[in-house]
Amino acid sequence: MGILITVLAVCAVAGLVLLALSLRNVQQYEKGVVFRFGRLLPDIRGPGLRVIRPIGDRMRKVSVQTEVLGIPPQGSITADNVTLTVDAVVYFRVIDPVKALVNVRNYSAAVSQIAQTSLRSVIGRADLDTLLSDRDHINAELKKVMDTPTEEPWGLRIERVEIKDIALPESMMRSMSKQAEAERERRARVIAADGEFQASQRLTDAAATMADTPGALQLRLLQTVVDVSAEKNSTLVMPFPVEMLRFFEHQSRDSDGESAGQLVRRSTRHGTLSAGAVIPEPATPAPAPAPAPASSVSLPGERAGSRVKVARQRPDNSPTRRDAEECLNG
Repeated sequence: MGILITVLAVCAVAGLVLLALSLRNVQQYEKGVVFRFGRLLPDIRGPGLRVIRPIGDRMRKVSVQTEVLGIPPQGSITADNVTLTVDAVVYFRVIDPVKALVNVRNYSAAVSQIAQTSLRSVIGRADLDTLLSDRDHINAELKKVMDTPTEEPWGLRIERVEIKDIALPESMMRSMSKQAEAERERRARVIAADGEFQASQRLTDAAATMADTPGALQLRLLQTVVDVSAEKNSTLVMPFPVEMLRFFEHQSRDSDGESAGQLVRRSTRHGTLSAGAVIPEPATPAPAPAPAPASSVSLPGERAGSRVKVARQRPDNSPTRRDAEECLNG
């Protein structure tokens, strides 16, 4: 009886061990591929608790999640002979677990190598401007190049490829910064010139409107005065019309010409002005000298002395007939 109990206990333990060896737990994000004595079974085990033969069967679990693979920096030369260093990142996942296990060994390393070679190839066919300004096109082309050798033979799908960073030489970076600065300066000048052109057109229209309506100029003048005195200013600026200054200038010229004409007519009437004589312009009035005593004049003749006294006593110091004669004789 004791021997029978021992045999049953041994059988129970062996059954539990075999059951433990035949049970496999497959996660939701995994697929199970079973090999029986090295031969692939057609059935792919889904997620859950799966049973296999404890002897002869071996299950390989393959994750179908999207994997992220970083590409190390690759030095390359663009189509316009610019040396640069580029690194990228690849997003891929397994769509056929059987091909991923049977057709390629360590598919992650294989994807990394093909990504590096494809990156060099795509960069070598593109120029620097396209690589910097149109990255979406470069990423799409790189994805297309990597899809061809990986999807059908290896059962992998390249979902996305993106270029992370582009390292340029220092000389190229300085040249590009100068180019960008010159471009910004050109745009600023064009915008400023365009603004001045539009402002000049509006000012021309405003000037034409004010010329048609004289009252508009006066209103603009009052508005300018209000703007100047708006910020608690103690100084009030009143514009003086230029036409008023020109009026006073014409009046002063007319008065000077009239005085000179009177002198010429007076000399001509007494017969003391000859042809070709030049009449000096009237000098600025000076203060009249003090009258000298009659004893200080030593001119012969009573008539000459009286003329000198009269000339010295004139307060405005205007030219007389004798002065004109002296200018002509001199």
